[in-house]
Amino acid sequence: MSSDSQTTPAHVSSGVDEPQPPPVVDAQSVSSGLEGVVAAETSVSEVDGERGVLILAGQPVQAFSRHSFEEVIAILRTVSGETRPRALDPQVIQVQLALARKEAFARLDHLGDALDAPDAMSALRAGIAHFDTRDEDADVQLAGAIPVLAAAWQRRQRGQAAIAPSSGAAHAEDMLRLYATGASPEAAAALGAYLATVVDHGLNASTFAARVVASTASDTTSAVVAAIGALKGPLHGGAPGPVLDMLDAIGTADRAEDWITAELAAGRRIMGMGHRVYKVRDPRASALEAAAAKLGGSGRIALTHAVESAAQRVLERVKPGRRLRANVEMWTAVLLDALGIDRALFTATFAASRVVGWCAHVREQRLHGRLLRPSSKYIGPR
Repeated sequence: MSSDSQTTPAHVSSGVDEPQPPPVVDAQSVSSGLEGVVAAETSVSEVDGERGVLILAGQPVQAFSRHSFEEVIAILRTVSGETRPRALDPQVIQVQLALARKEAFARLDHLGDALDAPDAMSALRAGIAHFDTRDEDADVQLAGAIPVLAAAWQRRQRGQAAIAPSSGAAHAEDMLRLYATGASPEAAAALGAYLATVVDHGLNASTFAARVVASTASDTTSAVVAAIGALKGPLHGGAPGPVLDMLDAIGTADRAEDWITAELAAGRRIMGMGHRVYKVRDPRASALEAAAAKLGGSGRIALTHAVESAAQRVLERVKPGRRLRANVEMWTAVLLDALGIDRALFTATFAASRVVGWCAHVREQRLHGRLLRPSSKYIGPR
């Protein structure tokens, strides 16, 4: 049988409730970047770019950001089709996450040269490929493994031994321990807010990659490795670090407007501004700004406000009509930096949250989707 055969996987019902084939569309119509194409139905999140609204499992992101990471996993499991009562108990999930961290730590010596990779995302891509997960609990197993691998990668770069996880700590608190940044209650709450805020965001590139792999009836680990590969690309997951480089280069609020003007004149992008979907300020920026404010560091926060305002003014003047506003990376950078997390781990820390969203979409794809197989338009020689 051809690998392109669109058969019904064994885990998808073949009865009357099976999703019907989509209507035939004009094969010559091309949407660059799949702009405006609806490829899936989901209960995980909704993104309204015009109004600047993000709904996560029925809740606005500002409210959702107040959940612990354990609660986030329980909620996303619920909306994506999980029905096992114990799998929806945050206290049980906390124990499972601790076990997953310890299991990942025990595997560190069996990952080949994954931890010798040149960057954290390459280490995750290679390291996670070694994990044979149980599909029903893959979200917890991989959410536990990612920060262990990321922290171990960084410590190896520094010639230091990896820190062993704790059995009794909540996930956000133990992540900070693994990163050796100090795990005060305030810091753990701020990291928890970050993990909740960025856990899912519609059918972005990495989530779509995960759903494509899941649609072939492949395993969850393979879907997550594909998603990590997509997130590794700088157009998707690579902007928070350069935001700090920008803030460092500007230095003081009075220099912001001139610096931004010069960057645009030189043809360079302004980090942390503009988004593929949002035409107004990214709602996640507001949630992360609030979390960062609780950590103190008023000088950096004041500078960020000044840079954001200056960037908006200059962009409105130089690129009228583009509606370029602050995106999630602007305040991700400030928050993670305030927590003492190294810039080299920013994207891996994002993955430590987003993996739960990826797995929720994988679960949905298995329950309701069919093989994702779009068409292409041939423009070559005949």
